[in-house]
Amino acid sequence: MGPLSYMAQSMRAQRGHLIGWVPVCLAVGIGSYFALRVEPSLTVLLWVAGGAALLGAAAFLAGEVAVPVLLGAALVLVGFDLAAWRAHAVDGPVLGWRYYGPITGRVVAVDRSQSDALRLTLDRVVLERVSAARTPLHVRVSLHGDRRFDADITPGLGVMTTGHLSPPSGPVEPEGFDFQRHAWFAGLGAVGYSRTPLLAATPAEAGHGGLAVFRARMAASARIQRILPGDIGGFATAITTGDRSAISQDALQDLRASNLAHLLAISGLHMGLLSAVVFGALRIVLTLVPWIALRWPTRSIAAAGALVAASGYLLLSGGNVATERAFIMVAVALGALIIGRRALTLRAVAIAATIVLVLRPEALTGPGFQMSFAATTGLVAIFGWLRNAEVSLGPKWLAPAVATVISSAVAGGFTAPIGAAHFNTIAQYGLVANLLSVPLMGILVMPAAVAALVMAPLGLEWIPLQVMGAGLRWILLVAQGVAEIDGAQGHVAAPGPWVLPLLALGFLWLLLWQGWLRFVGLGAVIAAGVLWHGAERPTVLISDTGSLVGVMTPTGRALSKAKGAGFVALNWLENDGDGADQARAAARWPTRPKIGGREVIHLSGKRARAAFGACRADQIIVLSVVPDPPLMGGCEVFDPDRLRSTGAVALTIDNGQVTMQTARQKAGTRLWTAWPKDRPPR
Repeated sequence: MGPLSYMAQSMRAQRGHLIGWVPVCLAVGIGSYFALRVEPSLTVLLWVAGGAALLGAAAFLAGEVAVPVLLGAALVLVGFDLAAWRAHAVDGPVLGWRYYGPITGRVVAVDRSQSDALRLTLDRVVLERVSAARTPLHVRVSLHGDRRFDADITPGLGVMTTGHLSPPSGPVEPEGFDFQRHAWFAGLGAVGYSRTPLLAATPAEAGHGGLAVFRARMAASARIQRILPGDIGGFATAITTGDRSAISQDALQDLRASNLAHLLAISGLHMGLLSAVVFGALRIVLTLVPWIALRWPTRSIAAAGALVAASGYLLLSGGNVATERAFIMVAVALGALIIGRRALTLRAVAIAATIVLVLRPEALTGPGFQMSFAATTGLVAIFGWLRNAEVSLGPKWLAPAVATVISSAVAGGFTAPIGAAHFNTIAQYGLVANLLSVPLMGILVMPAAVAALVMAPLGLEWIPLQVMGAGLRWILLVAQGVAEIDGAQGHVAAPGPWVLPLLALGFLWLLLWQGWLRFVGLGAVIAAGVLWHGAERPTVLISDTGSLVGVMTPTGRALSKAKGAGFVALNWLENDGDGADQARAAARWPTRPKIGGREVIHLSGKRARAAFGACRADQIIVLSVVPDPPLMGGCEVFDPDRLRSTGAVALTIDNGQVTMQTARQKAGTRLWTAWPKDRPPR
């Protein structure tokens, strides 16, 4: 058999399995759009759309072997244009300068920042001396300092304060996490903070639509916290209403270190457990009535009821992207049950992934989408193989426990590389923590949550909430115990930009392709591992304000300051795979750090600049203030004026020469790349 005949036979073997490639092709197109350095013009987008149409038309005229290839190529182009359309659809004003002054707006969301400060998202924003056309539609303000005199924050309340706002910041290093892009799709045109009291400007509106749901969520959250105070109540509100503002940073850190942080997000696990509880309860109730059980399709009715419950859960939780994704997956599975099909198949996962990518193409780049679908795809594939191979899970009484162990191991194995790539950590005892915690979510916590919802109109929700609290208390104890074990949390360096795409394509090829050619996917997985292992970190990193410098040393990255620019310092160290904090990293700072024979000097503040004289040509000077008078001596200078146009800077040694990469070069000229200016236009 010749190569062409073998390829034709291989393509025919894919019949009935091609739907799994639909979201993969869309993802390739979406990823290609986000990888561009220059925003494509309307002409380019029209050419892409035309190409997709031509390929689709050609598929109707081609032979059976060529049809999947042509349709796959068309879907890649469709994904590209979908991402572009979405990026233009969320277009809104972005603040182009640093602002200080009065801020007025209406509270539409409440959460907590990484520094544990209460954070408000405001709409109907009014800024002093800024026209409506230039005012962002939404801003996010963190509340620092003494908050004793703040107005009581309620959904829809009109508030005013005085604070600092700036455009969403660019990556903290070239090819780092792009917060500007994240903020663009989240609808945030500015972020900042306030240290002055928050005053009520207008009464809280009754609201409708999203605001009414937000009000109901906050009311439910407050009610739960009255019954379950502290971190237990914060945990309970996080998994029921999506409000994570009441759980402490210590508890969050324990959950992350033990790989249990996924229990906080209203994900497929929670949505699936709630739907399963409602489905099971309705099925039991219906079968207890013989007349109904013998005449009506009880399974379909129970699935429809569970779908209604899942829809209510979606509304109550606030309907963020992660919850929408979970709901779509559960809805597809329940829809399959309603029409009498198998609920969990790779076909159902592919349909759910396609819906998510069509509605929110930007979700592809986030860890939530990647980890959720990686876990689900792995679980469906592995348990499908076990079912088809008729592999026994042991005696009937032991099978559920064995299935739980397998589920945790598979989900952890498929999501671990993605989590390590995004968060640079590996929970060494995550499997143990999940085995001790996840079953309790299904047996105790989620059934109690459903019971609390049912009993709330009677004022008896406190009874099941106490039961729910007991389960959550156990999970927090497990998280704390595991986190305190020496070496519980490992650290890995950030991979290069090609690692995750290669890893994903390799695993998907292994799972989706039919026949021996599936093992080609192993090559992509191995290549991703080699690239990750060989990834090199920059020798010198300079923050986009000049407030921090990091130099790689034999003992790890040394930082120029022990305090200040904490977010930047944390991200640099995490991307290095370094578990040190900023103070420890600052203690590594050498007396005369060098790169390529050139001394690196950081001058932080006006006094440091004033005390420094002329520089030399063999020096690299980084300043946090604009030098006045300018530095003389031929040295290379990175001051706020220069960094404002470059963003963060990375210096590396290439063939003995110092090479520079900037965040702006890597981010390119895209819709979301806004770079701050000193002052607003007059």
